[in-house]
Amino acid sequence: MLKERIIDNLKTIIVALFLAVIIRSILLQPFYIPSSSMEKTLLVGDRLFVTKFSYGYSRHSFPFSIKIIPDRIFFSQPKRGDIIVFKTPSDNRTDYIKRLIGIPGDTIQFKDSDLYLNNKKLKKDFIKKTEVFCGDQLLEVNEFSEQVSENKTYNIFYATQNSMKNTDVYTIPNDHYFFLGDNRDCSKDSRFLTSVGYVHKDNLVGKAQFLFFSNDTKIANVFTFWKWHESIRFNRIFKKLI
Repeated sequence: MLKERIIDNLKTIIVALFLAVIIRSILLQPFYIPSSSMEKTLLVGDRLFVTKFSYGYSRHSFPFSIKIIPDRIFFSQPKRGDIIVFKTPSDNRTDYIKRLIGIPGDTIQFKDSDLYLNNKKLKKDFIKKTEVFCGDQLLEVNEFSEQVSENKTYNIFYATQNSMKNTDVYTIPNDHYFFLGDNRDCSKDSRFLTSVGYVHKDNLVGKAQFLFFSNDTKIANVFTFWKWHESIRFNRIFKKLI
C-alpha cells in the first residue's frame, strides 16, 4: 500500500512538472524585473507574464535553451514598440527586457537627443520634469511621450544631463532587431554593440503582456514579511503593458 502511494505521488509530480514545462514553453512564462532600465513602464519588483507564442518558438522557448529545434518556427514579425524579453547575444543565456525600436533594414540614429528612425525624427512631446531610479540613485529626468508608429505611443525618460545625445547610424541587419530601454540613461541596450547590440530573431523569448504582481523591494523583501502589506503596489497588479 505504501509503495503504491509513493508511485502514485511520483506519477502526479511527474505529470505536474511536465504540464508546467509545456505551459512555460508554449504559453506563458513569468519574469521578475530586477533593474531600472524600463522605468517607469516597469519597476524593480514587478512580476509579469510573457506570451511565448507571440513570435513563434526557438530553442530559447524551452527551459535551459535546450536545442530541440534548430531555428525559429511559426515566426510572426514583432512590431515596433513591443516590450520583449530576449536572450542577450553576448552569452545567449541572460534575459533582458526592452522596447523594440528597429526591425530588419531600419536605420537608427540619435541627433541632439532626438531619435531618428529611417532618417525621420520620431514625434517626442515634453510632459514634465520628474525623478526616476537608476539602481539606488535617483535621477532628475525629463519625461516625454514618444511615438514609434501610428498606433504606438509610450513614455520615456532622459536625464537632464543625458549621456547619448549623438550617435553614429545603426543599420539593422537581416533577421535582427534594435532595442532601447524607456529609462534611456539607465539602460544597457542595442546602442552598446559590444554588450548587447543587434538581437537575432532566434533570441526573442516572448512579448510582455501584463503584470500579475508588484512590490517595492526597497520597503520589504521576502524575509521582512511584516512589511509586505506596505510594499505591495496594488495599483500595478494585472496592469496591461503598452
